[in-house]
Amino acid sequence: MGKLDVTLCGITLDNPIIPASGTFGFGYEFAELYDINCLGTFSFKGTTKDARFGNPTPRIAECTAGMINAVGLQNPGVERVISEELPKLKKCFNKPVMANISGFSVEDYAYTCEKLDKEDQVGWLEVNVSCPNVHGGGMSFGTSPEAAAEVTRAVKAVTTKPVIIKLSPNVTDIVAIAKACEEAGADGISLINTMLGMRIDLKTRKPVIANKMGGFSGSAIFPVAVRMVYQVAHAVKIPVIGMGGVSSAEDVIEMMLAGATAVEIGAANLIDPFACRDIINDLPRVMAKYNIDNLSDIIGGVK
Repeated sequence: MGKLDVTLCGITLDNPIIPASGTFGFGYEFAELYDINCLGTFSFKGTTKDARFGNPTPRIAECTAGMINAVGLQNPGVERVISEELPKLKKCFNKPVMANISGFSVEDYAYTCEKLDKEDQVGWLEVNVSCPNVHGGGMSFGTSPEAAAEVTRAVKAVTTKPVIIKLSPNVTDIVAIAKACEEAGADGISLINTMLGMRIDLKTRKPVIANKMGGFSGSAIFPVAVRMVYQVAHAVKIPVIGMGGVSSAEDVIEMMLAGATAVEIGAANLIDPFACRDIINDLPRVMAKYNIDNLSDIIGGVK
């Protein structure tokens, strides 16, 4: 059997499979279905400084080979995540977990990251810069190198654990943003977050989602994700986590060849709650098929 372990920002994972934030709750929900310790780790539900109900309903729209969501970062807020959610997780997951953090100002990001950085269970801080900048006219922090770098510097100033900046694909030059984050001290980059999509109900002639537009995810975006992972991984010296439409062990190998050290799996969990477990179990077969002895050896194998 081939070697599945990889090292992400100095922490060894048994395998590169990471359920993506927003598709795996706080972990214990899936632990009722299978032993989630088989995962490399997982990124828990996006957490903000204050509790959020999220966007109005309907929030979900189906589409060919994917889905659109506008949940709106519904979460109980960082204080309750620390006091209620992490203790539940500790009972069923004995590995470091990835904390996913969102914010609406630089100060929000710094506050929430500083709180979660102190938690023993947290191994990495995945900072989602796809949120609207309330002080910047509502544009996402991740749409400009300067804003993304500002968040990175603020978070790094108050934390000790690896900081991974999660980038939006809804930009003209994702490489420039990734490089700005690296220069500002980021320890890793994860990409891509959802693309922007929309569906219209032909009967009502109105948008299907109350928010009108939402995050488009699923297998349809996989080629875009592979392209962006390839571009960023070859432009920065820090590790990259690839995600976006991954739904099979073959997809994982493709992402790693593009340059990903680890691979997050999102929408597939919503279609099949056993998706990550089954992909992990299938990796040895696919590795043997393509004569891969060690997954670490193929990272960035396509030049």
